[in-house]
Amino acid sequence: MRTSTSGRAGQYAALLAYLVFLAFPFLWLVSTAFKSPRELGSLHPTWIPRDPTLDNFRQAFDEQPLLRAAGNSLLAALAAAVIAVLIATPLAYVMARHRTRLAKAATGWVVVSQAFPLVLVIIPLFLVLKNLRLINSLVGLVMVYVVWALPFALWMLVGYVRAVPVELEEAAAVDGAGRLRTLVSVTAPLLAPGIVATALFAFITAWNEFFFALVLLKTADKQTLPVVLTHFIGAEGVADLGPLAAAAFLATLPSLVIFAIIQRRITGGMLTGAVKS
Repeated sequence: MRTSTSGRAGQYAALLAYLVFLAFPFLWLVSTAFKSPRELGSLHPTWIPRDPTLDNFRQAFDEQPLLRAAGNSLLAALAAAVIAVLIATPLAYVMARHRTRLAKAATGWVVVSQAFPLVLVIIPLFLVLKNLRLINSLVGLVMVYVVWALPFALWMLVGYVRAVPVELEEAAAVDGAGRLRTLVSVTAPLLAPGIVATALFAFITAWNEFFFALVLLKTADKQTLPVVLTHFIGAEGVADLGPLAAAAFLATLPSLVIFAIIQRRITGGMLTGAVKS
């Protein structure tokens, strides 16, 4: 009994330490965003600003076109998420329901492709987009985001499809439904948590992506928010810490808001009562 209690206490302590480790950067970012320049230069920093101010936010919007950059990021991230899910859902269904050697090889390739570093693909990718005249284009950037998010999105959805009972599809087939009708009317609604989670993954990946946007977008009117954030760092590497923290805090809000809205949809079970025992 003591061993069980001690083990559980150790698990809770490890979980608490992990939560503190995750929350510390964000909380420090929020604190920095509301501090005055004088307090930012203090040798004795505090968690809670002594004199909270919004000057950092005003300065951030005055110095950089944050709204335009946020609009570019939002457009690219939403388009990439929607397209990736539309492509990955039927492919995942085929890979999950037809476990052939080809499907297993495709699954293995999906996992291996995630190990490729960005630097390895950026030069051939740049040349391909240059031939297609999609350099400095949000359309080209969306294509890159879709291709980059698709393998992991496919891997996620395969697991969700396999969790859907085959008996439901067999019952639909008995009623005369074809494969496409079964996927749209029976399987897809039950995959709602997986589709939402996959779309969220693709959105956050595209929203936070920096390297591809830095290389492929050349003009200021096309740049995304992560690229614009680097403009708060001077030529000598000295960061304008207050406005940078304020802009970075605003950049994290969409991901947090979206996750807060749909977290119940992600964690909620959609298969309860679907199959009668």
